[in-house]
Amino acid sequence: MSFVRRVAAIDIGTVTTRLLIADVGADGVHEVLRSTDITHLGEGVARDGHLSQAAMDRVEGVIARYARHVSDLGVESYRAVATSASRDAPNGQSFAAMLSRHGIEPEIVDGDTEARLAFAGATLELCGEGLLVNDIGGGSTELVLGRRPADDTTALPEVIAARSIDVGSRRVTETHLASDPPTGSELDAAGRWIRSELEPYFRTLPEPARLSIALAGTATTLSAIRQELAVYDPARVHGSVLTVDEIRTLLHMLASLPLERRAAEVVGLDPGRAPVIVGGALILLNVLDLAGLDSTLVSEHDILYGMVLDVHSRLQAGGA
Repeated sequence: MSFVRRVAAIDIGTVTTRLLIADVGADGVHEVLRSTDITHLGEGVARDGHLSQAAMDRVEGVIARYARHVSDLGVESYRAVATSASRDAPNGQSFAAMLSRHGIEPEIVDGDTEARLAFAGATLELCGEGLLVNDIGGGSTELVLGRRPADDTTALPEVIAARSIDVGSRRVTETHLASDPPTGSELDAAGRWIRSELEPYFRTLPEPARLSIALAGTATTLSAIRQELAVYDPARVHGSVLTVDEIRTLLHMLASLPLERRAAEVVGLDPGRAPVIVGGALILLNVLDLAGLDSTLVSEHDILYGMVLDVHSRLQAGGA
């Protein structure tokens, strides 16, 4: 028998740390609490190779708060994952152990697991073939092509091709965009590198992408900027559409501004994301170009949704 379970998901990424507490049942996922904190865990990892103590401390402070929410709101079970920055850094495991003293034990997941969880969450309300989910993080981008049956919206999505590629907004920024604002030659070099890293995935796809679903902070932030949302509104961002021309216009505007002005003047841009938004926009443009698509759907339903669905499924099957 299916009934509502209160579960939680925590995503510890390269740029953000995020929490979703939700009631999950046969009629879907109902958010109880959602929080996004820009913690920049991956700051310097592309350059130095290790997670810095300052970055780990920032995340720990957020996780301590999340742990209190999980306890106070009666969460039955949770899943916490750490992604690209923790995968890359040799001190990733000790970082995960550091967080366990707050009762939150994150697993450092591989890129394939991350991609599949993101796809499950992103396609929750969609159906059809050729669904391309692109989840642009700070250290990596997850690309998943798959389908959901149109006649059975409760069926698990079918993944056709999933790959995690070490191209992320912070990684691009730290390795290619040294000037403030970035120069034209830096932007061109970054674009060529992004394309060379992503192209093998698209070259080997067994079928074409028909619809892009863009997840995570790059896409949601670009949508908020395009809509000039002085106060972020998930309801207006979720399901919005960004065209290639709109993304290119936003990229040129953002890249023309020094960081200080970008953070202070651009409506819809969280100042904490200002350092990496240019790199993220470059990645999204190249994803759409390589996929042969002229627009993307923007979704708030991302890896957090995939994780709470996974926790609920395990509980229903009798697992922890």
